This record gives sequence, C-alpha cells and structure tokens, in this order.
Amino acid sequence: MDLLTTLVDKGLRRELPTREEALAVLATSDDDLLDVVTAAGKVRRHWFGRRVKLNYLVNLKSGLCPEDCSYCSQRLGSTTGILKYTWLKPDEASKAAAAGLAGGAKRVCLVASGRGPTDRDVDRVAGTIKAIKDQNEGVEVCACLGLLSDGQAERLREAGADAYNHNLNTSEATYGEITTTHTYEDRVDTVQKAHAAGLSACSGLIAGMGETDENLIDVVFSLRALDPDSVPVNFLIPVEGTPLAKEWNLTPQRCLRILAMVRFVCPDVEVRIAGGREVHLRTMQPLALHLANSIFLGDYLTTEGQAGQADLDMIADAGFEIEGTDQVTLPEHRATVGGGCGSHESAGGGCGSHEGGGVCGTAAPATPTVSEPRTDLVTVRRRGAGTDLAPNA
Repeated sequence: MDLLTTLVDKGLRRELPTREEALAVLATSDDDLLDVVTAAGKVRRHWFGRRVKLNYLVNLKSGLCPEDCSYCSQRLGSTTGILKYTWLKPDEASKAAAAGLAGGAKRVCLVASGRGPTDRDVDRVAGTIKAIKDQNEGVEVCACLGLLSDGQAERLREAGADAYNHNLNTSEATYGEITTTHTYEDRVDTVQKAHAAGLSACSGLIAGMGETDENLIDVVFSLRALDPDSVPVNFLIPVEGTPLAKEWNLTPQRCLRILAMVRFVCPDVEVRIAGGREVHLRTMQPLALHLANSIFLGDYLTTEGQAGQADLDMIADAGFEIEGTDQVTLPEHRATVGGGCGSHESAGGGCGSHEGGGVCGTAAPATPTVSEPRTDLVTVRRRGAGTDLAPNA
C-alpha cells in the first residue's frame, strides 16, 4: 500500500504526514489492519526498539471536583459511586507508589482531582515527591494536578518533578461540548507552562466520545504542534453515572487504527496506551504494543485495570521487554527529561489515563458500530490508594 510506505518513510524522518494521509489511516478497512499495524510498528521500533515503559498511577485526591467535564467520573455532581477522599499524606502516597515500582514501573504519576492546585497543594505534592524519590533511586515522577498558575510549574520542578501531564482531550472546535468550567485555551496554557519550566510535557487525548475522524486529526495535529514528550491515548470508559455512560463507539480494530495514526503523526514521542485499553482492545492488547511504547501497570484512577502480573505476562509473551530505570525513554534528540506522564481523569486536569466521557460531535460514518457494550469490563476501583486493601501492581 503506497500510503503506508509513505507514512513509514515520513515517520523515520520525523516528517509530519498530511491531514489526508492521517485520515486515510483511520479509514482503512479491517482487511488492511495488520498491514497498518506492521507499518506503524516499523516506526515504533525505529525510535523505541522493543522496550515498553511502565507507569503507575497514584490518585492523591479522588472525587470532590468542581469541574463539569462530561467524561469524568470525578466530575461535579457525579453519581458514579467512586472512591472519594481528600489528600493522601506523603507516606501514604509513597507506600502506594512502592507497589507499582516493585512491579516494574519506571514512572509514578501523581494525580489529584480538581480545577488546579493551590500553593498549599503544591507544597503537599512537593513533600510527596520527596518521600517517593528518597525511597526509590532512579524513579521518575510526573504530576497531574490540573490547571497551573504562574510559578507553580517551576516550584514542582524545583521539588523534583520530572514531568507534568495535562491532556487536551479533544479538538478545539468540540471542546466546549465537553465542559463549561474551563476552556481549551486553559489547557494549552498549562502545557506551555510545563514546557517553559523545564518539565517534560505530557498531553494526550480521549477517543470514543462520538467524535469524527476530523476531530481526532485536529487534536493529534494540535498535540504535535505543542510538542509534548509523551502522548497518552485514552479510550473512553463509559462509567455509569456520567453523561457519556452510553457512548460505546469503539472496537478493538478502531482503537488500533487510532494508535497507528498517532504513531505516524508523533513518531518519536512516548505514545502511551492509557485508560480503557482493557475495555476496548481486550484480547487485541498485545497488537497495540507494536504501536505504543508505554502503558499503565495495574489499576487506573477510579476504575480497575487487569491484574498487574497479566500486564507483565502480556509484554513478555508478545516479545517485548520492560524498560529499565537505567534506560532513557526518548530518542537522543528529545531526551532531556525522559518522557511524559499520562493518565487523565480529573475534570480540571487528570493525569493521562482517563476514565470518563465527553460529547465531541457526530460519529464518523466509517466508525464500526459496537453491537453489545461490554459494561461487565468496567469495575469501580475499591483497592489501593484511599483504601485498606492492597493495590493491583
């Protein structure tokens, strides 16, 4: 297929595809899917080999958010029945992080629900970063606290944070349909603040919210222009009690095409499969490792993931290897800090692994219809941070 040959060549040169080429990837048929995965896999292996970076989420503060993001189980007025608790103490957060690090995670993503941190909140998180780094040599820490005010990114950097996550989630044109309590421009501003402070910027998207192919291309091209080190790709988890609980628009094949398109547009960045991979990719998760070079280990912020050991077995069985703390994630020309974060969920910010929904326009006609929603695969988290039960890692 001439399209794929062209996209591979461009990916190896870090050249931006045209919008038409990116749209064509999303429009490929299921019959051509393995060809698409093979082509995007060449680009992934060129820049990242067969390494898979493991990231581990610690939900520092769950629920209690004043924002109204339609996709989010922690949103204002949520009736989802998720865990709700205020800030974990530094030793509690460090203990939670230790489980993921013991399971092979290289990066800890510290997430807090809310519009954005107060200066006191930044102090809290600074103490948590210190506690984690004092006990774990070589660990990377990413903060995801929502919209940042002037000077806060610098303070997090001084406290030892390596990265900051803030997702765009969807295109500028459709953003107002997701939330009314902050703007797309607010999100862009926070990513730029992280960049300017010397933090590794992490920003991604949510797919499956009813968006068109054009909407997806818009947000991924916008991400390319922002130049984050890490792009988490979330697949909507339609949690009961959120406005998007009925939005089951994804198939495993659709998810793979989206990941391939992101890899072609952002060839040399850390592409992370974030929230929703177990729900939507299901038994085709191993194929996605040929497209993305990063995943979350264990559970997400408010929902459960598959067993941590199952993640490790999947990586090994697919012929990939866990990236070690002594290895640099990014290619040499990008490797200043080592990658981005990525599990989103809080309305104001979230980290990179989303667990909610968002109304983003009309579904593209080419998008396959899901006959039976797999609601049985969505389980509210009842273990780990904020509970007395052992975490999944």
